[in-house]
Amino acid sequence: MRTLVIGAGGREHALAMALARDPSVTEVHVAPGNPGTEQVATRHQVDALDPEAVAALAETLAAGLVVVGPEAPLVAGVADAVRARGIACFGPSARAARLEGSKAFAKEVMAAAGVPTAAARVCRTPEETSAALDELGSPYVVKDDGLAAGKGVVVTGDRDEALAHAAACEQVLVEEYLDGPEVSIFAVTDGSTVVPLRPAQDFKRALDGDAGPNTGGMGAYTPLPWAPPGLVEEVLATVLQPTVDEMARRGTPFQGLLYAGLALTGRGVRVIEFNARFGDPETQPLLALLASPLGVLLSAAAEGRLHELGPVAWHDGAAVAVVLAAAGYPDTPRTGDVVEGLAEAAAMDGVEVVHAGTAYDDAGRVVTAGGRVLAVTAVGADVADARAKAYAGVGAVRFAGSRFRTDIAAGA
Repeated sequence: MRTLVIGAGGREHALAMALARDPSVTEVHVAPGNPGTEQVATRHQVDALDPEAVAALAETLAAGLVVVGPEAPLVAGVADAVRARGIACFGPSARAARLEGSKAFAKEVMAAAGVPTAAARVCRTPEETSAALDELGSPYVVKDDGLAAGKGVVVTGDRDEALAHAAACEQVLVEEYLDGPEVSIFAVTDGSTVVPLRPAQDFKRALDGDAGPNTGGMGAYTPLPWAPPGLVEEVLATVLQPTVDEMARRGTPFQGLLYAGLALTGRGVRVIEFNARFGDPETQPLLALLASPLGVLLSAAAEGRLHELGPVAWHDGAAVAVVLAAAGYPDTPRTGDVVEGLAEAAAMDGVEVVHAGTAYDDAGRVVTAGGRVLAVTAVGADVADARAKAYAGVGAVRFAGSRFRTDIAAGA
């Protein structure tokens, strides 16, 4: 099977690596990719937001499976265009991707499906926002209703900050604050059958101790030794399957990766948000431990055959990913700094260096080209072992202004 991965970030590099490990996959192509993906795939230039351009590339390559990584191409209808040419595609339609593209729509679906989530108010004016903040109270949670690359949420005790964030958005959701630890559970689905993956936890704040501004994610790990028994089964029964069933009932089946961001509150599991694709950086440690062949799993979902597969298999141990970000991230990340030590880190036992925001300069050197530059991912016998290996790899990588959290998975 010839596969084509669409996207240019860390998630896509991790997907390409996992597909390359699948014996059923004969070739891996990625568009547009990054310097790291060249180690396992052939790169092609394409505008990932142009559905017809992506579909044409897939047809030219005679791809047997297209995997759409980021959310924006999904919302733009890339999966629809690929399927229209008779090519299997892992990723929801534009209509189904509204589960991520509109938080108000996701709340509507959850209400219809009886999925437990935070109380919320949709606001378009300062007056509506002010009233919702008063009603739902502090800490204030204000979410941009549209796509915001994982950074459209403000959680604050400062009412003025909450109002200012809302004023910068066309439409927001003001939600009640959910206490308790946060967990990510991904599920592969063909629109009917739902296959959950292991829980993972990511770290959104820029600084140690969950301080600083919100980011796209500064690190992640799996499994979660502290997670309550039966968590995956409970989430499958109360969140994932009801949501997929409701989407099918509406005539917009969700086929792809359904990501549930959850809070384990004192009142039980509550959904914080849905995403319509693999999350970044949780994908990196999850796929590092995946023993089942990824291409087989994703193609079965794309072709409506998930019921034919057995349970997902995992390697023993744990995996930890630590993100190295550029100077100035997340507000004004600096680009063009030369990255050194990549080969040294990748040569370490159990360590993979996943590229996210990298490019080549005119001299052919790898340089920073985005906010989150790399994710150093390591597998080990347990969380502590994987964490030690990941930070050893981080120590080998060098670029000016590099910043990373030192407490990823420390609590586990």
